[in-house]
Amino acid sequence: MFHCFSSYLIKSSRPKPWSHIHLIFGGFAYRVSAMASDEASLRKVVEEKLSLVDRQADTVRKLKSGPAGKAEIDASVEALKALKLDAESAKKQLLAVAGDGGRKSVEEFRQTVVNTLERKLFYMPSFKIYGGVAGLYDYGPPGCRVKSNVLSFWRQHFVLEENMLEVDCPCVTPEVVLKASGHVDKFTDLMVKDEKTGACHRADHLLKDFCKDKLDKDLSLPPNKVAELKHILAVLDDLSPEVLGAKIKEYGITAPDTKNALSDPYPFNLMFQTSIGPTGVYPGYMRPETAQGIFVNFKDLYYYNGNKLPFAAAQIGQAFRNEISPRQGLLRVREFTLAEIEHFVDPEDKSHPKFADVADLEFFMFPREDQLQGRSAKKTVLGKAISTGTVNNETLGYFIGRVYLFLKNLGIDKDRLRFRQHLPNEMAHYAADCWDAEIESSYGWIECVGIADRSAFDLKAHTNKSGVNLVAHEKFSEPKEVEKLVILPSKKELGLAFKGNQKLVLQALEAMNEAEALEMKASLESKEEVEFKVCTLGKNVTIKKNMVTISVEKKKEHQREFTPSVIEPSFGIGRIIYCLFEHSFYTRPRTADSEQLNVFRFPPLVAPYKCTVFPLVKSLEFDAVAEIIAKSLKEAGITHIIDTTGTSIGKRYARTDEIGVPFAITVDDKASVTIRERDTRKQIRVSIEQVATVVKEVVNGQSTWEDIMWKYPSHAAAAASTDAE
Repeated sequence: MFHCFSSYLIKSSRPKPWSHIHLIFGGFAYRVSAMASDEASLRKVVEEKLSLVDRQADTVRKLKSGPAGKAEIDASVEALKALKLDAESAKKQLLAVAGDGGRKSVEEFRQTVVNTLERKLFYMPSFKIYGGVAGLYDYGPPGCRVKSNVLSFWRQHFVLEENMLEVDCPCVTPEVVLKASGHVDKFTDLMVKDEKTGACHRADHLLKDFCKDKLDKDLSLPPNKVAELKHILAVLDDLSPEVLGAKIKEYGITAPDTKNALSDPYPFNLMFQTSIGPTGVYPGYMRPETAQGIFVNFKDLYYYNGNKLPFAAAQIGQAFRNEISPRQGLLRVREFTLAEIEHFVDPEDKSHPKFADVADLEFFMFPREDQLQGRSAKKTVLGKAISTGTVNNETLGYFIGRVYLFLKNLGIDKDRLRFRQHLPNEMAHYAADCWDAEIESSYGWIECVGIADRSAFDLKAHTNKSGVNLVAHEKFSEPKEVEKLVILPSKKELGLAFKGNQKLVLQALEAMNEAEALEMKASLESKEEVEFKVCTLGKNVTIKKNMVTISVEKKKEHQREFTPSVIEPSFGIGRIIYCLFEHSFYTRPRTADSEQLNVFRFPPLVAPYKCTVFPLVKSLEFDAVAEIIAKSLKEAGITHIIDTTGTSIGKRYARTDEIGVPFAITVDDKASVTIRERDTRKQIRVSIEQVATVVKEVVNGQSTWEDIMWKYPSHAAAAASTDAE
């Protein structure tokens, strides 16, 4: 199913980027079950030893205040010292598993990665010369190339593979659209304020930081308290405002900078508001997602697709969220790139013809039952998750599988990737099922892709608000007799009652669903009038019995009309890229001295440049050969860097390894050159005419480097310059 991209998988023989901090991160049974059990048992040991210290200290105090002799007191003091040493030793063991040492290693690793990224201009704070603005970042030259490559692969993997219809909609969105979608009323995070300074903080972030800090630093926590804090972290997204506020008060959490008291949590809308046009009377917002542009165009897209279901529409574009307290670099920003898919499907048939292609995939899944019961994620075969009902339907499962393949082939470590099901309070009331692809980074588990079955909510909401029927049709081979709800508004009576608003009231009546219409019918029969909300007017109107006739009739129908369900995978591109940076980063020692060299192990698929061209020494002859090679690489569409600076070849290798270039071409002869692979540092010799073909073959995934090593003679003579890096 995945064609040539299997060759981009990271080879297990290559250096693991986090081997020096392998035990630090919690979450998965496969890697930390031993650590978790060790931590729990060590906490019990520490608790018991501290209890013994307290009891022995009491004994010493009693002996000193009583008639005991000096020898007995001295012996008791020595016993106390021994118990203290024993307790300190147990604390150190616990610290090695769960304490500050591990956290510092993580922070040091993160800082090394971020320093390298900013120094090499992968990204940097926006408006830096003016002090910057929190939550806004610029991508530099190599970062832009990585981002472009990720998006290009996204288009190939999803849009091309699934024959999706791609659209490009405006960032500025009228308020009426986001009112219908629910964003105006409900797109919020819970915020607390410093009661003295007014500084704002995200309530869930403060509680999360408190719990993590206590677990990391307070080694004397009893096991029941440890379990409580870990449970809060597991269900944090599921906490109501009341529970969140109560926990903040219970734990005495204060403002991070001032230590002042905090207000109760309250919702803050995350959208940037603006106005459209010079009058200021037509409100709008910078879109918080790209999906609404697809939903409002459903009718035209359905027609363009030949009035056939299922089909998918896709969009890549900027989204904007006025984050309360942006932090964590590219992971929580105020402007970012989303890539979203809306797959429209018959709600009565959510099977997928290509599900068999992904059914045998096995990866880490974290169902809500396991989360609520404190269990860890476990490897699950996708087909089994569908057959047992863990995942709601085949189409949702198909996209979960495709997302897994996409992330894995980008270079995300599959052992630090899990699919977590939304908890009950996280999931919208209209959703059938929701899963997040979460990637483990130095910041913990980061939600990077949301995959949701949104049922028919969005199209129905826009139908009700706009009065335009966003529906699909299934044609029957033979007519079927069905009971049909018929709504017949009286244009004359509506015109007399509502005059210029007649059309809006008429559209709202015709857009009622069956439950609303039957409820109105019953009210009109009993009371002869009913209050009816017309969303496009923004108010209730009184509908009388003579204004509308509602009946249930038997009819023969040639087709079925229905509102499609939507399966929505939504990708946070910046988050994926940052996690890719961390998963690709490692260091290796320079053999000439003790200095560590930084390397990004990007697959050729996403590497900012595919190769570099280096004349071994600065000479007109070698420079001319380098220009010939560069021209052939351009003609083959291979991005590259040419470096004729004349500095040592080892330093030039190190420079390009640091930005993740997979291949280096060294010009050391007029007829042939060497090609060096970044991670193995092994080299082959090929003719000048073969260079572009060989590089393209590996970059396009037609061959692996191991395949190339079999085809072409290895070049050991250059090992000395490589080892000197």
